[in-house]
Amino acid sequence: MKRAILAVVLAARLGIGQQSPPILTKGNFTFTSTTQLVTVNVSVKDKQGNPIEGLKASDFTVLEDGKPQKLSVFEYQRLEEAALPPPALRRTEPAAGVNPAAGRIATAKAGEVKYKDRRLLVLFFDQASMPVGDQMRAQKAALKFLDTQMTKADVVAVMTFATDLRVVQDFTSDRDLLTQVVKKIGVGETGMADGSTGDDTEADTGDAFSQDASEFNIFNTDRKLAALESAVKMLASLPEKKALVYFASGMSRTGIDNQAQLRATINAAIRSNVAFYPVDARGLVASAPIGDATKGSPGGRAMYSGSSQRTQLSNLQNQQETLDTLASDTGGKALLDNNDLSLGIVEAQKAISSYYILGYYSSNAALDGRYRRIKVTIARRLSAKLDYRSGYFAAKEFKNFTSSDRERQLQEALMLGDPVTDLTLAAEVNYFRQGKDRYFVPVAVKIPGTDIELAKKGGAESTRLDFIGEVKDSRGVPQGTVRDEITVKLKGEAAAELSRRNLAYDTGFTLAPGSYTLKFLARENETGKMGTFETKFTIPDLTAERKYLPISSVVLSNQRENLDTALATVEKNRKLLAANPLVQDRQKLIPSVTRVFRKGQEMYVYLEAYQPGAESTEMMVARVSFFRGKVKAFESVPLPVTQGLNAKSKAVPVRFSLPLGKLSPGRYICQVNVVDPEARKFAVWRSPIVLLP
Repeated sequence: MKRAILAVVLAARLGIGQQSPPILTKGNFTFTSTTQLVTVNVSVKDKQGNPIEGLKASDFTVLEDGKPQKLSVFEYQRLEEAALPPPALRRTEPAAGVNPAAGRIATAKAGEVKYKDRRLLVLFFDQASMPVGDQMRAQKAALKFLDTQMTKADVVAVMTFATDLRVVQDFTSDRDLLTQVVKKIGVGETGMADGSTGDDTEADTGDAFSQDASEFNIFNTDRKLAALESAVKMLASLPEKKALVYFASGMSRTGIDNQAQLRATINAAIRSNVAFYPVDARGLVASAPIGDATKGSPGGRAMYSGSSQRTQLSNLQNQQETLDTLASDTGGKALLDNNDLSLGIVEAQKAISSYYILGYYSSNAALDGRYRRIKVTIARRLSAKLDYRSGYFAAKEFKNFTSSDRERQLQEALMLGDPVTDLTLAAEVNYFRQGKDRYFVPVAVKIPGTDIELAKKGGAESTRLDFIGEVKDSRGVPQGTVRDEITVKLKGEAAAELSRRNLAYDTGFTLAPGSYTLKFLARENETGKMGTFETKFTIPDLTAERKYLPISSVVLSNQRENLDTALATVEKNRKLLAANPLVQDRQKLIPSVTRVFRKGQEMYVYLEAYQPGAESTEMMVARVSFFRGKVKAFESVPLPVTQGLNAKSKAVPVRFSLPLGKLSPGRYICQVNVVDPEARKFAVWRSPIVLLP
């Protein structure tokens, strides 16, 4: 049985001086209602697939967790399927009561059916992921739908995402207005494209990095998913069925992306009665083996061995898999490998046929956040097929939780397939060899100070943070757990600076080589906000490495923290602290996690190289290089390593300290080379980084 080890240290001085996110004005809010309106959209069709009309509220029975519910809202949405006449032959008649104003989605009161007998479609253009050619195809598809396929029942809203989410047009049936809005979407307006991966398909682009509001937004996939989550939450007050057509050029995910954001986005869509209909704007892709004329060719042997083509195909499939997950888990459908992109909108249109809106105030007033199952039946003995959502997550009120409730909430959240992302987390997993079949795996987590609420107690401001995590192997068997809590107390300027800094938490596990899944959850105990990080990682068997020089993970950092002055230390056991190679002389090297640095900082680089058969340190030479595309922007002086061999693990530490002032702001590939001349072996490690002014 593997056991979790290592001290847990919380440091508030980890901030890298990044631009703080906008500060929201705080106020006092009073909630007097203890009931919640639950809406269920029910499609009732006969054997031929035609909608069954004429049913009454008394014909339906709704059960929540097996208990009958009294219907307070009952509406039938009769949607016409006939397409509008061509633009030249029709009269422009804006729908009465529809607010065409841009910038927001008009909300509805509880129980109000704002769009009677209307089909709600949202056209969402992800400008951040689409190159210019794909943007033009997506725009053309939207215009084709508006001109030839839009029906009288359709009301359409338009949203875009480049660097932030924008509501360009609220729901309206005014086709002329929608056409003008879509035509005005700036083709060529792009946000931050996916970063360099360093794989076999990497080309020399030389693109510079554009500064964003926060280093936590560097994770582009999370930003796109968070934008989709915000979009569906805007639609939550509308009880009607909604379809969001998401135009994008795939969605890349890597092993360090937080899986929780994807699941939270899907869950928010389910709660809001929104189905995703992703459209891959690239259409049917026939990729050239070494890339087309839109990018530079990759270098090295990969372009001749077929490795570049295999990697290219794998990347394409992974990008489409994310789109398919968004669709299938919310009841939508993805349009992939099809050049007629307007079919994606038509699929969303056809999926929403005439249906009944049932609304009830739940008899279960507990704000416990638990999943509640819904069952709908028809009193009449009709041969009908019912389609509706099977349940929802109730609201939760944290302040009323007892200590046992809070502990149960943590345990349930850890096991929950749909994690919570109210608290922003970014994490990094590394590995260092301790023995033949034993590796120390440190886990570093960052939490932005803007997410932390402090309560004044005495002369200080404080809060308590709870942490719970679990590591499972490839068979799903737990191999390590962690459960900690710490109290943060700040005074004066330290409390005022928290919003501009980050909190760092780290823990660790002892594991054997293999594939694992880490799920980690943090909760702030003033407001009850929680956040989840989930990722898969692999520990290689470095003992079996014969061809290359075996090395550990490479840690990049801009911060050293004195353990004696840290805000809180959960574990005081110095023996366990000694197991962490990132702790030297009571100084803790804090991993950057997001790998975002500033020009005025020092970059610390740490790794271990292993010399299995050595009795004393064999001299090695190491250096660090920075590449922008294929151009080498900087290279350190070669560092000779002549001492430090650990007799037990056969590890030799390699340390660099590099000033970043000579580099221009932008996106780079950091490369570390280590050469062992005597063993005639070498190791190369690469990772994208971002340098801000």
